[in-house]
Amino acid sequence: MDTLRMVKRIFNGFASHDGAGVKLFRVIGYYGYDRDLDPFLLLDSFDSTDSNDYIKGFPFHPHRGMQTITYLVSGKIEHEDSLGNKGTINDGDAQYMTSGSGIIHQEMPKPSPHMLGVQVWVNLPAKDKMCEPQYGNIEAKDVPLIKEEGKEIRIISGSYLQYKSPFQAQYVPTNILDITLESKATFNYSSARDTTLFIYLFSGSLSFENQKQKAKEKDAILFTLGDKITVNAEEKGARFLLFEGKPLREQVAWYGPIVMNTRQELELAFDELDKGTFIKSK
Repeated sequence: MDTLRMVKRIFNGFASHDGAGVKLFRVIGYYGYDRDLDPFLLLDSFDSTDSNDYIKGFPFHPHRGMQTITYLVSGKIEHEDSLGNKGTINDGDAQYMTSGSGIIHQEMPKPSPHMLGVQVWVNLPAKDKMCEPQYGNIEAKDVPLIKEEGKEIRIISGSYLQYKSPFQAQYVPTNILDITLESKATFNYSSARDTTLFIYLFSGSLSFENQKQKAKEKDAILFTLGDKITVNAEEKGARFLLFEGKPLREQVAWYGPIVMNTRQELELAFDELDKGTFIKSK
C-alpha cells in the first residue's frame, strides 16, 4: 500500500541580496547546509517588476563541486563563462551548469516587465566533484507541457509520467516540475520512497491531503519519505515548483560558491583561486 508523504517542515525564507546587489528571496540555504534537504543546497527566488532590484547582476564569480539550475517563468538573463559559453535565458527557458572541477561565470539580468524565476543548487557526489564542467540551455519550446483537467505541468528536469525533459542530470537525477493549478484543483504525484521532495509556491495557496498545514506564497514545503503527495489548490489557484532528488548522505564543506566534502578541499579551492590555478578545463 502506498504511503502518503506528510508535511515535515515549512520554510518561510527571507528577503536578501547577492551578487552585486541583486534583491532576491532566499528560500532554502540561508543557514547553510541542511541535511533534511540533501541533495539540494540552496534555492533563490526572483520576483520583481523593478529592474533596479536586479540590474547589477552577478558579475564573474567561481563555482566548484555543485550544479546550478536556473529557470525563468519570465524575464531575461545574459550569461557567459570561462568555457567560452555565452547566451541568454528568456521567458520559460532553463539553464543548467555543472561546475565540477571549476568554472567562472557571470549572470546579468536585463530589464523585463516581470523578472520571475528561481535558481537551485544541487550537490555533486564526492566521486564526481572534480568532473569536467558542463553547460546546457533548454528553450521554452522544448520544455514538455502536459495539460490535464484543471492543471498544467511543465517538466524542467527529469520526467513525469511517460514524458521526459531534455535535461536529465548526469550525476544526481533530479525531477523539477512547474505546476499550475486552477481553483480547487488537485495534483497527485507518485515518487520514489526514499527521495527528498519539496515544493516552492510562486503564487496562490495550497492544502494537503489529511493534514492541517497550509502553504502560502513564497513558502517551501518539505515532505516526509513516502510514495506520493496530494496537493490541493485553494480558491485562487496556485503555481508551484516541485523538486525531487535522491540524497547523497555525504559530508559537506561549503563556503560561498564552493561546495566540497572536506575543509581541506575547500581550502585548496580558495588557494587555487588566489594562485590562478582554479580552472582545470578550457
